[in-house]
Amino acid sequence: MNAQSVIFDGHNDLLTRLWLSSATDPVHDFIYGALPGHLDLKRCRQAGWMGGLFSIFLPPYSYVKNNHPDKLANPSNSDFTPQEIVDICCAQLELAQQLQARSEGQIQICTSLAQIRACQQNQQLAIVLHLEGAEFLAIKPELLDVFYEAGLRSIGPLWNRKSLFGDGLNASFPHSPDTGSGLTREGKDLVLACRDKHMLIDVSHMNERAFWDTLEIADQPIVATHSNAHALCPQARNLTDRQLAAIKQNGGMVGVNFDVAFLRADGQRNTQTSLDVIVDHLAYLIDHLDEDHVGFGSDFDGCLLPDELSDISQISRLIERMQQRHFSDALIEKITSKNWFNVLDKIWQ
Repeated sequence: MNAQSVIFDGHNDLLTRLWLSSATDPVHDFIYGALPGHLDLKRCRQAGWMGGLFSIFLPPYSYVKNNHPDKLANPSNSDFTPQEIVDICCAQLELAQQLQARSEGQIQICTSLAQIRACQQNQQLAIVLHLEGAEFLAIKPELLDVFYEAGLRSIGPLWNRKSLFGDGLNASFPHSPDTGSGLTREGKDLVLACRDKHMLIDVSHMNERAFWDTLEIADQPIVATHSNAHALCPQARNLTDRQLAAIKQNGGMVGVNFDVAFLRADGQRNTQTSLDVIVDHLAYLIDHLDEDHVGFGSDFDGCLLPDELSDISQISRLIERMQQRHFSDALIEKITSKNWFNVLDKIWQ
């Protein structure tokens, strides 16, 4: 892994894809084989992708029911049971633990910047555990401490669904981020509990009111791990200039999402999308946040990528496009790893 091209990424959904996989042993396939999808260990190493924030995520029930009914105890139900919600999140945590245990030292779950830098030095894959949507904590709140002890260091309290912690962020295109109420009392308590544990707090799936609620109480840099510029693509999930100004003042960070629907001005799920559009979002965010607060938040294994960036093995094409747009080597290093290292170090202290 070339130290000059190391990539630390703000968001991926590998653990969910492993849970959904129909392979006999998807953990083995990731470590030693060729796992279908955007990521496996061989391709990550070849690309200089050293890891990042790995999401534990409850997929939409309809998606699981229609595509992976074998994962459900009773596919005729209309939603997950509370026990299924807990079991799915615990299963994804266990998959992360298996990746570490079975990799013969090639993969490490990290809870500090020192551990991440050791992974970089030793050419290991660094997993930072991230919770995307906290529904299972509404069922068993004591699991926050259990997951923290297992290495969880980052949380997005909300996803698109309404939960005990607040309204989700779900709206047709185009739409502002103002899609509902902010954090509930329970949501604020969860943010405060995670703040007290010095966990990263992710606002990527928060509506605008929840965003401002979080900013008011977090008392630490807030991060949008996989969001883009609303001015360039008016999806509700993207950030307005006012939100970007607040993140800049707060010392936080934004990771650019590679999903075409959050990049394109027309919001279409069209893979014939130029990599220049990703660079456009990077440049816009740099203009509004400055170059120390922007990185990658790819959403690998959870998104629809441009054809030119079909998986992690093609990431060099994006780097080359950044160079063609006169991004300096120092700026590229900040975007690909350094800025993530800096913000995690601030939060985890």
